[in-house]
Amino acid sequence: MDKALEENLWGALENVIDPELGIDIVNLGLVYGVDLDENGLATVTMTLTAMGCPLAGHIESDVKRALSDIPEVEETEVNIVWNPPWTKERMSRYAKIALGIPD
Repeated sequence: MDKALEENLWGALENVIDPELGIDIVNLGLVYGVDLDENGLATVTMTLTAMGCPLAGHIESDVKRALSDIPEVEETEVNIVWNPPWTKERMSRYAKIALGIPD
């Protein structure tokens, strides 16, 4: 995948807002990776801030909707993983400032 397309995928994911925190999933550090194969299958590997998150289905739907706007994406698969575990250190400086978390 070329760099411009990869940046488009990550940029689209920045439009997916965690409904509980009001910050996008990229800046929260929830997205571990995104890949696009030759058949147009986008695979997003991500985690959530806590196991059993009641909004997991909502976030997954938003991820699929965000990537569907990119012409090269035919289908999106979301893989929720728990290892490595999410910690606040994965958050961007922007997210920490927005949530009042010291850097």
